[in-house]
Amino acid sequence: MTGAELLAATALVALVAYVLLAGADFGGGVWDLLATGPRAREQRRLVEQALAPVWEANHVWLIVLVVILFTGFPPAFAVISTALHIPLMLVLLGIVLRGSAFVFRQYGGQEDRAALRWGRVFAVASVVTPVFLGVTLGAITAEGIRVGPDGVPTTGFVAPWLGAFPFSVGLLALAAFAFLAATYLTVEAEDEALRDDFRRRALLAGGATALAAALAGGLAWRGAPRFFGALTGSTWSLPVLLGTAAVLGGALEALRRRAFRPARVLAAAAVGLVVVGWGLAQRPYVVAPDLTVAAAAAPPHVVRLTLWLLLVALIVVGPSLYVLLRVFKAQGAVTQREAAEAPSVAPPIERPREDSAP
Repeated sequence: MTGAELLAATALVALVAYVLLAGADFGGGVWDLLATGPRAREQRRLVEQALAPVWEANHVWLIVLVVILFTGFPPAFAVISTALHIPLMLVLLGIVLRGSAFVFRQYGGQEDRAALRWGRVFAVASVVTPVFLGVTLGAITAEGIRVGPDGVPTTGFVAPWLGAFPFSVGLLALAAFAFLAATYLTVEAEDEALRDDFRRRALLAGGATALAAALAGGLAWRGAPRFFGALTGSTWSLPVLLGTAAVLGGALEALRRRAFRPARVLAAAAVGLVVVGWGLAQRPYVVAPDLTVAAAAAPPHVVRLTLWLLLVALIVVGPSLYVLLRVFKAQGAVTQREAAEAPSVAPPIERPREDSAP
């Protein structure tokens, strides 16, 4: 494996981390939008408690991915940011609106009008952003971005991404994120009824993820033929496809049996395998069909330095993220327990007896 290939593999690892962590945050916003029934308020509160400590930190993996692209593969970064600047701008706008709305709605009460409006902005942005993230990946895969001899894309700003296959990948991303969020929240919930609410949602979202994956695979036959051939005809294809289906089925069975912690691991493994399968089928291209990993790579000394800096960053950031999760997730569990144990009405005020001493 060359340095450029190792750096591309590192970018794929960062993408997997972003999908499994920040993707679940987006999925939480989906369930915030779809919160229904007598426990709708409790469902939204659980989403808030799960997201509050980590939603900003999870975007570090997107930053790592972007840094790898513009440092290690500058021609590919230039082509992607030019040809796909419309969906990328919508993704950026969605991330900013989502984060801002999540913070602003905390300043009002549950029934405050401004808080309710910001909550709706947060939820809608959480739905739209994953779709355009998937559209971007689908467009990179679909061979619709053609690059001229001067390194400038020649296919315009709309045609490369406005198609059935890119949007099917967007739907797959949305379904997978919702599936991750609901499965994770079954572990986060302390209340049994609330856990059952998200268990049912996780089962539905898992089925939707399987259907969306089948739809995207079918549309790839015509929308991304090279990708489809690599996905179905490579030596690794059968083990990865069967493994993904088996792990997803295991996650759904674990949810059915109420084995929530194993279900969380299996759900993350299933979605992670989908992303890994995409990366393997995309190889050797960064942007198919004109920019390979080797052709788009920066000079070797830049690639080596980037790899070393990423290793140092992982040593520094990894333990910090672990401590963040341990501390704040523990506090969130305590907060849930205290809220569940709190009396629903205030205790009566004890009045002094008339014959007591002053």
